Amino acid sequence: MMKVDSPIGISVAPGTPEIESENTYVFPLTFAQQRLWFLEQLEPHATAYLIPWSIRMNGTLNVSALRDSLNEIVRRHEILRTTFSSVDGQPTQVVAPSVYIPLPVVDLSEFTEREKEAQQLAAAEAQTPFDLKTGPLVRAQLLRLAAEDHILLLTMHHIMFDGWSRRILVRELATLYEAYCGGKPSPLRDLNLQYADYAVWQRNNLQGQILERQLAYWRAQLAGAPASLDLPTDQPRPAVQTFRGAAKLFTFSKTLSEQLNALSRQQTATLFMTLLAGFQALLSRWSGQEDIVVGAPIANRNRTEIEDLIGLFANTLVLRTDVSGNPSFRALLGRVKEVALGGYAHQDMPFEKLVEELRPERSLSHNPLFQVMFSLQNATRRDFELPGLKLKLQGSGTGTAKFDISLFMVERHEGFRGRVEYNTDLFDDATIDRLLGHFQVLLEGAVANPDQPVSELPLLTEAERERLLVEWNDTQAEHPRTQCLHQLFEAQVERTPHAVAGCFDQQSLTYGELN
Repeated sequence: MMKVDSPIGISVAPGTPEIESENTYVFPLTFAQQRLWFLEQLEPHATAYLIPWSIRMNGTLNVSALRDSLNEIVRRHEILRTTFSSVDGQPTQVVAPSVYIPLPVVDLSEFTEREKEAQQLAAAEAQTPFDLKTGPLVRAQLLRLAAEDHILLLTMHHIMFDGWSRRILVRELATLYEAYCGGKPSPLRDLNLQYADYAVWQRNNLQGQILERQLAYWRAQLAGAPASLDLPTDQPRPAVQTFRGAAKLFTFSKTLSEQLNALSRQQTATLFMTLLAGFQALLSRWSGQEDIVVGAPIANRNRTEIEDLIGLFANTLVLRTDVSGNPSFRALLGRVKEVALGGYAHQDMPFEKLVEELRPERSLSHNPLFQVMFSLQNATRRDFELPGLKLKLQGSGTGTAKFDISLFMVERHEGFRGRVEYNTDLFDDATIDRLLGHFQVLLEGAVANPDQPVSELPLLTEAERERLLVEWNDTQAEHPRTQCLHQLFEAQVERTPHAVAGCFDQQSLTYGELN
């Protein structure tokens, strides 16, 4: 590991490692890593924090160059050859001097349903856990569907990888592959900093007055916050939080995207703030609560020295919005804007450290501080071209859910694309469909009339309105013309004497009582 002074003040790991064995360094964990390590101790070999993804490769593939490129990236980034152990009761990360990542090739070209076989293999890969202690925490597998059609399956553990890291890996993979195919050495310069340097800096930096300034803001911001968001669930919440989940993809139109951007500009807000205001309004309507707390992931790459490092840098902001007083959507957006700007200004506080310091009411049944996540992600390039090869990034489902509901959106030329990840022990598939439909209708109502009170913004989709107003209201029935109304009522009393006949002001009368 190289030890250099950081011009932005990251005091990199000392020249003498804290603990040293032959060619192996041991370092503290970052706060984010420590949380994932503790979760692993609670539920060993869980798959909720795996990051599976794939690259579709069309064209003439040089497998040897691809394998060498992957292993050069592992050599460059120490975090990719790091494992996690306990030393004197404290979790530590251990950097191995070298790690070789094999690239087995699975030939599916003889299968009739090659795509289906590939999907099954990808699903199995996504459900195969890692051992944090033994590692490696990177897996690669190459599926050969045809001579010029391959899928590279990659799986990483979140404890050493995040969304930004994927961009770095793809960029370096493309650069190295092109060089190796041409018989050239790596054109990439060795890194001056490594993730362990950042871990040491974070531990040393976040203390004293710096810590207190951050804490003072978050203590005030989250004082008296509700322990949970009580959304209506289809099943009772288990006593111990599960991570069983599913995901749904959805799209919103380009027209809605343009309207939301226009409203954002009018209010000098970001698109993220406007979407978050809509989502928190929806959560308030669904839960009946006026104090809405949502988690929002941020890249946390606000220092140039760490922009090119693979590793877990992402942080989570806890954004709490007051929806009381039935504000207009425009007024609510103003509140959300203020909350978001305050969060951005104090984003150096790791979520894990925040939980440790605030000590909120804890329950094994749900995540502390928030249970719903919202993210507007930057549109990233998903298609690449190399000499003789076209690459396309693809995601893979894990069948897990880290929170009750996580809503991820990205704005593209054709409109919004999104994915909602939800806990299947709480919500049915149809409920999530309804949630997404209500979100779209609410946003359409908000851009059409931003001065309308949040409680009056429309929610029902056209299909739901048809069902409620037409289908369920189609109660016309034939009755005997020889009987009077009181006789028809008495006949109903005989049929259902204990059924509720009428309700008013939280009181009710049965047919028998009314008779």
